[in-house]
Amino acid sequence: MIEVVLNDRLGKKVRVKCNEDDTIGDLKKLVAAQTGTRADKIRIQKWYTTYKDHITLKDYEIHDGMGLELYYN
Repeated sequence: MIEVVLNDRLGKKVRVKCNEDDTIGDLKKLVAAQTGTRADKIRIQKWYTTYKDHITLKDYEIHDGMGLELYYN
């Protein structure tokens, strides 16, 4: 299990526990359950790289304690 920190820069910082073999889509569903926002309205980025839903966290080299940016479409 790893913990990923997502910050939306509007005062909401979410810590999500997930597995490295989970996809970005799975991570969005976990974030949606904690924040109350629909999963299809969430966009996860790091700088200018927008993460695709079907690729795993391990493939993107997302590790324990890593911070990502949370945006709303």
